[in-house]
Amino acid sequence: MSQQPVVADVALDVTLECLDDSGRSHRIDTVLGYTRPDPYAVTMTFLTADEPLTWTFARELLMQGVEASAGEGDVHISPSSNDAGRPIILIMLSSPDGHLLLEAPTDEVTDFLDRTLALVPSGTESPHLDLDDLISQILSV
Repeated sequence: MSQQPVVADVALDVTLECLDDSGRSHRIDTVLGYTRPDPYAVTMTFLTADEPLTWTFARELLMQGVEASAGEGDVHISPSSNDAGRPIILIMLSSPDGHLLLEAPTDEVTDFLDRTLALVPSGTESPHLDLDDLISQILSV
């Protein structure tokens, strides 16, 4: 599925359902990613025809959104079920360009989260945080 490899300690290739404003469903190849040097975050990289587009948000937000509605600002996540009754995670992304509603299979998201937690358990993130890299990124902007 990946046209360009996403560098991550834990990665999951998943096809998400995207609902447009008219209610039509489109499939989007996506990679969920997690790296130890940025242990508080997960990435969602959309593999588009032009170039990959990556959103980064808190791993904790994704964990909360599997169980109950969570999120403020640009990312909202909540559990639901699809028309066939299968459990899904709804992910709403907002930007100045518009909104995107995505459906992700709950079992695949929870498997991804379990793998990230096996690598870096919740509450043990700070020793893994690469502060030198973070400062370098801030100074290069």
